[in-house]
Amino acid sequence: MAHLTGTRVSMFNESFLNDNEHDSNAVLMELDKGLRSAKQGIQCEAIVRFPRLFEKYPFPILINSSFIKLAEFFVSGSNLLRFWVLRVCQQSENHLDKILNIDNFVRRIFMVMHSNDPVARALLLRTLGAVSRVIPEKPQVHHAIRRALDSHDTVEVEAAIYASSCFAAQSSSFAISMCAKISDMIESLQVPVPMKLLLIPVLRHMHHDANTAALVSKLCLELLPKYPAQSFVVAIINTLTQLSARTLVGVPGQLNVLLDFMQDLRTPVRIQVLRSFNELADKQSVNAWPKPAIGALINKFNLCTNGAEQFLFLSILLKLSECPLTCQHLLCEHRDALLRLCNECISKLDDYTTATQAMAVLAALLAFGLKKQVAQVDDILDMVNLHMEGLLFCTARRAEFNRDLRRVLTYGIRITQANADFGADFVEMVTNTLGDNVNYPPNNLQLICEAAVGLCEHFQLRKYAFSTAEGLEDDASMETNEPAPPKPNPMLARLPLILYKLNKLVDSEEQPEQLLRTVEILSALVCQTTMGCYLPQEVIHCFEKCIDRVNCWTLYRIARTASRYGHHYVAAHIYTKVSQIVISDHMHYFLVALAQISQAECILNYGLEYAYMRDNYAPTEAPEPLLPLMRRLEAASNLYQQALASMRACSSPQHPCSFQLEYLKLRAQFLQTLHLAVTVKNAQVIVPPPAIAGSLAQNSRDYLQKFGHVTNQLRKLVKSLKACEETYARLYKSSFDADNVTLEFLEVAEFQCALFAHIIESICYATPPEPPVFLTTGNHPETRFFAASCQRMEQMQKNLPQEPPNAKTISNRHLDVIIALIEIITKTPLCLPRYFFQILQSTQIKLSVSPQPRSATEPVIVQSGSNLVIKVEGVLQHFSKQQKHFRRVDSVQLSLTSQLLTPRPGNELVKSPNNDTVTLNQIVKPQRDFLSGSFLLPISSGGQFQVTLETFVVDEHGITWCTGPKSSMVVRVLDDPTKPATAPVASTSQASSQARRY
Repeated sequence: MAHLTGTRVSMFNESFLNDNEHDSNAVLMELDKGLRSAKQGIQCEAIVRFPRLFEKYPFPILINSSFIKLAEFFVSGSNLLRFWVLRVCQQSENHLDKILNIDNFVRRIFMVMHSNDPVARALLLRTLGAVSRVIPEKPQVHHAIRRALDSHDTVEVEAAIYASSCFAAQSSSFAISMCAKISDMIESLQVPVPMKLLLIPVLRHMHHDANTAALVSKLCLELLPKYPAQSFVVAIINTLTQLSARTLVGVPGQLNVLLDFMQDLRTPVRIQVLRSFNELADKQSVNAWPKPAIGALINKFNLCTNGAEQFLFLSILLKLSECPLTCQHLLCEHRDALLRLCNECISKLDDYTTATQAMAVLAALLAFGLKKQVAQVDDILDMVNLHMEGLLFCTARRAEFNRDLRRVLTYGIRITQANADFGADFVEMVTNTLGDNVNYPPNNLQLICEAAVGLCEHFQLRKYAFSTAEGLEDDASMETNEPAPPKPNPMLARLPLILYKLNKLVDSEEQPEQLLRTVEILSALVCQTTMGCYLPQEVIHCFEKCIDRVNCWTLYRIARTASRYGHHYVAAHIYTKVSQIVISDHMHYFLVALAQISQAECILNYGLEYAYMRDNYAPTEAPEPLLPLMRRLEAASNLYQQALASMRACSSPQHPCSFQLEYLKLRAQFLQTLHLAVTVKNAQVIVPPPAIAGSLAQNSRDYLQKFGHVTNQLRKLVKSLKACEETYARLYKSSFDADNVTLEFLEVAEFQCALFAHIIESICYATPPEPPVFLTTGNHPETRFFAASCQRMEQMQKNLPQEPPNAKTISNRHLDVIIALIEIITKTPLCLPRYFFQILQSTQIKLSVSPQPRSATEPVIVQSGSNLVIKVEGVLQHFSKQQKHFRRVDSVQLSLTSQLLTPRPGNELVKSPNNDTVTLNQIVKPQRDFLSGSFLLPISSGGQFQVTLETFVVDEHGITWCTGPKSSMVVRVLDDPTKPATAPVASTSQASSQARRY
């Protein structure tokens, strides 16, 4: 029984009987029909489907009624049905607090405690333990567990021990009261040994009270000499460690106990001791380590007799190296001992797992020492340089060393981030594996290519760094106002080796999925290495070879990578080819839109049409632009409008492509604004200031008006740029699920619009406002490359004439600077954000608003003189392709707005002029992905009101995102029959004539 119910999560309910059903009541009725079946198998099948029902419809009313039904079957059913109800409770732990009447549920299932069947009572105890989080302080349950521990049936006692462990973790009163009982049972001679081994882990939850924790620790220490058997020692040490990790006060004493047991001759005991050290080295308890304990632990390394123990020992040192306080102590006090220890482990060439873990320890110490400069680490760097290449090549040749190779590459990149000289050598090591003729295992080759991408990303960040403060400690250049000179990327010199490997993989006859993934990674490496550069003809030939050899999905991923790194000619070439092959209309239009975007960017970057570039591609460098700037902007704007139409054609209710459409509208709007700026420059020549310009300037007290048409046009241009800036800000606020690269891209794009507007303001206004503040420099290569173009724009601003505010002019020199800024913007390749192609996480809020009208066309009727109660219920749904979400929902802001639709009578308008619009806000915190809120909306008598509910998401950092759904309804307020009807006031003329008549 313990073995069967020990697994908390099972995947037996993956399939659901009606996934397309949107009505939870219909699904519940269907399950209820299965529960009432006469066949036990159908009843079990209906029970096991409840966890999926709770995940899909986590509403409290449904969950409460479902658990009440399950409680009835738990009481009246067989032990098999009780077992499956237990599994439902274990799997639905996140929804237990939504049981509205938990007392009723417990009272019903507790009737089984009076059964004569010990198995039924055992299942009840385990069910109570599964729901202990919502009933931690039930006295009758505590009493039932204590009484069951004295049972003569083994199954019931084991279930009581399981329930004791669950309740001790939740209830401090239960833990304190059970401490003496459990200790008596452990010391009793009548309790069998296997049951004592089950009782000892219960003591790890006795940490709610300091006195109880000290008492339990004393008890466990007294048990160690009494029960010297291996299984008891392992269980007691594990319990003591977990108890110490939670209290933190007992960490020093527990370390002394572990150091004593390091000398035990039994291997399982030493393994458990090392695992306990590893657990105590976690972030929450590592600061409680006394300094003598660290030195004593290092001196115990010789007691490790095999590779597994040495690996665990090095894992402890690695965790200690991750903490700044202990890492500094290791570097200052125990560096020589650590070097000898790691050198001994690395020299054992028959155990690469231990050797790579020792290299990880050295890398962590070296990275910390280089970053904080707490001590000289040249000897550690020499040892790493001595052994890194050997470990890399030895672990890369065999598939079973995949994890070891990953460890070597990961910590090699970490050292590279701290020392650029080592990074250049490490780049050479990694790329040399791509240039040789050794056939590496596919997984290892993929790891090597991913490491090369990580190294290239680091050096690209250095290349476009804004200052020497961003990790460039080896540069001693003087700080000036000029932009930092570009740092070379050593990966660019290794490009021939990368192309050689890519050609070799593409030419291979067999192309399994792993090799195709490697082709994608190498293509991304080529695109990232050459970001901002003109692609040589050899690279183009390599990508053209990929078009003929690999499948469409791989081609699309290569083109997507090219778009993300600004190589739009390659992207347009591949999108055009693939769009002619796909059979789905939606995919065809999506690829056509991407091809049109890439062709538009080709025109902006190179000044050449895509068709002309395809037929006359230059071998080494881009030719001079053949199209003038005005023509380039016109052609690009036209292509973006076509791409917008194609994107609308590929969208559907299931895939609305909202971000893509908004981004394309914004990009087209920005290009049209740049076109307007070029028009201003051209119009200055043919539209001179009028003769009365001086008089107009004097009358308006705006002396810049004397320059005529160009002043107003430049100010109009500022408004257009600020409109683009605001639109970027709104798009940012609506992109809650976007990745960090996309958000950085939107921030830089918003700053670019603000900076361009500020530069023009400094020309066409006498006293321009303060310049915008650059909030991000980019933490990714593509966003930092984009930010570097903004820095060039700031440098270009210095070419404006330095004039006093009261003697400003608008001349050709000013407009030439504007044209130069537009050239910088258009010739900087646009790196499309990742969210344009991939949605790595999805957060949806489904709302249920009551009251609801009978039909969509009818309003909600409200009696006059009464307020309208609006109840809002919602469910949060999270989906993520990664283990970690970019951001999570902390709370939800509900905003209710009521606006009058029909005009009021004249006399009421005078009495209440400000009651036409009412706005109410409420912030609710989701409980287990369920949120609930209510509003009391005051509505005046008479008329129809438009009631709109908007939802805003607040993340864990307090940032509000405009991503929630929006719901609206029409409310009609009936007139009060007790009030006299107000005659409509006709007109002023009629009223005056009646007054004259009488």
